[in-house]
Amino acid sequence: MQNASNLNIGVVLSGSGWKDGSEIHEAVLTLLHLDRAHAGIVMMAPDTGQMDVVDHLTNKPVPGETRNTLIESARIARGDISPIKNISAGDLDGIILPGGSGAMKNLCNFAVKGMEMEVDPHLDKLLKAMRAQSKPMGFICIAPIIAAKIFGYEHPKLTIGNDYGTAQKIEAFGARHIDCPVDDIVLDETTKIVTAPAYMTGPSISYISLGIEKLVQKVLGLADTRNT
Repeated sequence: MQNASNLNIGVVLSGSGWKDGSEIHEAVLTLLHLDRAHAGIVMMAPDTGQMDVVDHLTNKPVPGETRNTLIESARIARGDISPIKNISAGDLDGIILPGGSGAMKNLCNFAVKGMEMEVDPHLDKLLKAMRAQSKPMGFICIAPIIAAKIFGYEHPKLTIGNDYGTAQKIEAFGARHIDCPVDDIVLDETTKIVTAPAYMTGPSISYISLGIEKLVQKVLGLADTRNT
């Protein structure tokens, strides 16, 4: 396990719960593997209303209920979290976006607009600044759709596992989809974008941990190389 105590890595959350926010297993595993490497962790989320609220017991929407993405994300962050608008690329050596439906509902609106999707403007600005400074970025599960939207013009290699329909959409944005098993990652060397399928492939937490650990280690390695 490398010592990354000199690095600060951003983790972008999108709520709490895989149906309407961050996939909690993916988020916690990201934090675990960063902490094991002694990296500094900068957690952030949009200070916006969630697109919807889902009862995770019944998997049905809760009519009339509203929740704030930042406040819900604070459940995972144990309160140590900031609005994305308060974070700049200069604060970070790398950044990671766990998946969950919140990634396509609250970080962007892919869930309702599809190929006409828009990314949260503060996140869009931050990710473009990270790219401009050649800092590594990790996208987990469905989150690579955001990388495809923003950076598709650079044709990066990305993965969401082997889901044909989603892979087609990623390629429609200009990215190149690479099939990948749950315990592995895809690195695009030019953009320093690292992707892992996690629960897009599954089947359970021990399996997704393998790929997420590789993604975290790769992001840390790329960030450390950049700083030397």
